[in-house]
Amino acid sequence: MKITLIIFFIIFLNFQSFSQSEISIKLNDISEAPSAKRIEQDILKLVSFGTRHTLSDTISKTRGIGAARRWIKSEFEIISKDCNNCLDVQFQRNLVKNDNRRIIKDTWVVNVLAIQKGTKYPNRYVIMSGDIDSRVTDPNNFTSDSPGANDNASGMAGTIEAARVLSKYKFPISIIYTGLSGEEQGLYGGQYMAQVAKEKGWEIIGVINNDMIGNIHGIDGVIDNSTFRVFSEAISMSMTDKQKNAMRYYGGEVDGPSRQLARYIDRLTDEYMTNLDAIMIYRLDRFGRGGHHKPFNDAGFTGVRIMETHENYNRQHQDVRVENGIKFGDVIEGVDFNYAAKLTAVNALTLASLASAPQAPHNVMIGGAVKPSTTLKWDTVNDDNLLGYKIYWRNTTSSQWEKSKFIGRQTNFTLENIVIDNYFFGVASVSENGAESLVQFPQKLIPRI
Repeated sequence: MKITLIIFFIIFLNFQSFSQSEISIKLNDISEAPSAKRIEQDILKLVSFGTRHTLSDTISKTRGIGAARRWIKSEFEIISKDCNNCLDVQFQRNLVKNDNRRIIKDTWVVNVLAIQKGTKYPNRYVIMSGDIDSRVTDPNNFTSDSPGANDNASGMAGTIEAARVLSKYKFPISIIYTGLSGEEQGLYGGQYMAQVAKEKGWEIIGVINNDMIGNIHGIDGVIDNSTFRVFSEAISMSMTDKQKNAMRYYGGEVDGPSRQLARYIDRLTDEYMTNLDAIMIYRLDRFGRGGHHKPFNDAGFTGVRIMETHENYNRQHQDVRVENGIKFGDVIEGVDFNYAAKLTAVNALTLASLASAPQAPHNVMIGGAVKPSTTLKWDTVNDDNLLGYKIYWRNTTSSQWEKSKFIGRQTNFTLENIVIDNYFFGVASVSENGAESLVQFPQKLIPRI
């Protein structure tokens, strides 16, 4: 009887930890923390530099890309001072030679990084980025006024605000808040940061690129402040030919790591945000266009783009002017600060959740062909805070995981009477505080014995 009571008590504690988790309380607070007013002030400041073109003035204290990036660095330093120097703030410089296209003179492309080191796994990173630079109609015009209020002072301001919010907490995993340069000239800042990450062996869990998160008035006439888009590529560029060929037989064409990050963002939005819905777009980026998550994807890292649902092309890459009664130009009047704050909250939720989660399961395998049940197996995750694992499954035509089962610390489990042919499956790790890793899609078959 005594042993039975002890077992019941342990199960009860685990259930309490899982259902009323520490991370849920934290995420509820984080979801309400970003300030529309602070974001407005930061966007106004970025617009005040006149132009932030990558090739613009770097000497002036009040105008050009140099003044803008120094101000961004100073804001990160103020945030760091408020959290007892919890951020390592630095410039990341790369000299880009004249490419006779959009870099028409040798130019230093300079990123600004604020690194909040993890307490337990400092070499694991989740990253939030916004672009510093702006442009007008002519991509090589680096002297005319280019306010760039939405594209992309909104994303940069959101990144700064996320640092303000999350620097009040400690996480096992490191978070990087970064302003990337050279986006309009060919994604040079992201390319260099991804290169440095590869060279230094950073374990990047996910990159969230924010590019235009403040416009709610679409070129299509729709006004919408209740949805946003998450763009994600289908498969990882690091996949081998053997893995790609296996997809023909086992599935996984829409289940690459970046797609799992998009689903993760969608789920957190549904759970913690009110009157806001994430729309997953099954595409690397908008049709024929690009963003600063792409260089990370190209390097084999997991990354997505967050942005508004309805773009307004009259306010992108345009000289400031009025033609036939139509206003052109990316000016401050085109930004909805409350909307930008909501999308910033989505980022902060995702960063906080991933930075609190255990390492994702490795070597996930699956079996069950011509059988009534499906078996999954994976390697043990070595983490003191691991509560256990959760198996997910969904219909093959569903965009989001539909069903799940928490199975404790087992690493081999059979879903009885769930036929492998009819569903897709995945496994996530769960920490004692309730945070979950990204879902891992099976890449191998369980070997026959």
